[in-house]
Order: sequence, then C-alpha cells, then structure tokens
Amino acid sequence: MVSAVFHSPLEAAQGQLATPAAARKSAAASVPPAELAQEETTPRAPRDFSWIWLRVLPPILGFALLVLIWELVALKSTTGFPSPAAVWQQALTVFSDPFYSKGPNDQGVGWNVLSSLQRVALGFGLAAAVGIPAGFAIGRFEFLSRMFNPLISLLRPVSPLAWLPIGLLVFKGANPAAIWTIFICSIWPMIINTAVGVQRVPSDYMNVARVLNLSEWKILTKILFPAVLPYMLTGVRLAVGTAWLVIVAAEMLTGGVGIGFWVWDEWNNLNVANIIIAIFVIGMVGLVLEFALIRIATAFTFEEVKA
Repeated sequence: MVSAVFHSPLEAAQGQLATPAAARKSAAASVPPAELAQEETTPRAPRDFSWIWLRVLPPILGFALLVLIWELVALKSTTGFPSPAAVWQQALTVFSDPFYSKGPNDQGVGWNVLSSLQRVALGFGLAAAVGIPAGFAIGRFEFLSRMFNPLISLLRPVSPLAWLPIGLLVFKGANPAAIWTIFICSIWPMIINTAVGVQRVPSDYMNVARVLNLSEWKILTKILFPAVLPYMLTGVRLAVGTAWLVIVAAEMLTGGVGIGFWVWDEWNNLNVANIIIAIFVIGMVGLVLEFALIRIATAFTFEEVKA
C-alpha cells in the first residue's frame, strides 16, 4: 500500500534550502583529510604589479635623470650655477613664509603667484566674454565667417608680446597693459574652436530646427550649445595655457608684483636659485590649471567626441 505524505509550502521550502547544505556536509565528509589540506594550501594567483612599472617608475626615473643632469651641470659650472641640494635649501627658506610683504616691490612668492593669477583671470574672463559669442556668430552665419576669417588669419600669428606696447600706449599703465596682452592672446583659441564646433554640428539637427520653426535663441540653447560645448572647452583649455605662458613674459617687461617680475628681480639680484624655484612654481601652477580644465572638459564631452 502506497501512502502519500503532504507537507506545507513552508516546510517544503525549508527542506529545499537545507538539502544543499546537507549535501555539502556529506561531500566534505567524504573527502579525505589529506585532500582537504592540499586544497587549503593551494597558492593563490600572484598579484599584478605591472602598473608600478608603467605608471610609477617612469616619472620617477624621468625626475631622477633631470636631477642627475642638473647636478652634473652644477659640478662643471664655473659661474656658480646652484646644485639641486642648494636649490632645495633655498626653497625651504622661500616657502617658509611665502606671503610676507615688505613693500610694493618686496613680497613673497605667494603674493606674486596670486597677482599673476588675478591678471590671467581678468584677461581670460574678458576674452571668454567676447570670444565665445563671437565664435558662435562666426560659425553660425556664413557672411560673418567670410568677413572675419581673413582678419583672424592675419592677427592670430602675431606674438602676444607685440601687443604689449599698444596696451601701454592706450591704457597708460602696466597692469591694464598686461591684462590686455592676456586678452588678445586668449581670444583666438576660443573663437576658432567655438566656430569650428558650430560648423561641425550635423546638418540633420539644423534641418529639424528649421522644420519645427525654432527661434534663433532655441537653436542656440537647445542644439548648438550642447553640441559645441566640448569644442568650446578645448578652446578654453588652450587659451588658459597660452595666457599663463604670456603673463610671465609680460610681467618681466611691465614690472610690478607678479611671478614674472619676481623672476626678473631675482635675476637683477643674481639669485639664480630663486629663478629655478620660480620656474618650478610656474610649471606646477600651469600643470594644475591644465589638469583642472582637462577634467572639466572630459566631464562635459560626449562619448562619441572622446572616441
């Protein structure tokens, strides 16, 4: 006689959950202890340290090579070229109080860097306020493109420092002349990259805007600006790099407070160690600006543009 046993759904579920655990226990009991010990002592896969050779070691070797060449030049120099150790000691002294102020022409390296950054920010901000809208207009309307392209091609190759005397003549002051120089050297990358971005917007987008009878403001804000943003940010990045290069040379000629003037003043005092320190400071500030703008540009760049 066959008897059927019925279980509740809860009991059935508990039984199904308990079965694999019991099976594992029985399987573990059936394996000899020697084999279990062998499984526990099986060595793990070695960790991959190749990233050290690819990312960490090359920059260290590059800086070590620079220091080695620097040390050899200092040993062979007969003009008192400072060694890396001497520059390091001088750097500790300079950065122990970077914001001291003993008059308008004797201030710490921190105040000089901040003054240079302030001039760059003013000149760059004015260039962005003029250059980006001009780039949209030139890229959007063919008449304006044909009108201004010859002028841009003529003026863009001119050295930024060639505009400095014009600024001194017009503004009658060293500080506004330096800001003018930053403005004129920063405006071209933003105009050109923005105009190129507008011209590369797919024609299908503009055809849809024409069919929907969108206003020029809607076309600018809904179609052009999102598509042109990666190109525009590339122009901004190039403009900032150029502005930081030019401000040092402009401050050498105009004087006042600034990292360029600090370099020239230390040369007049024959303090070569401070000049080398200023070179590293200029490089580090430029590197930080470049890295920050690259991160911003990457965050606002579409995947197809990155590819």
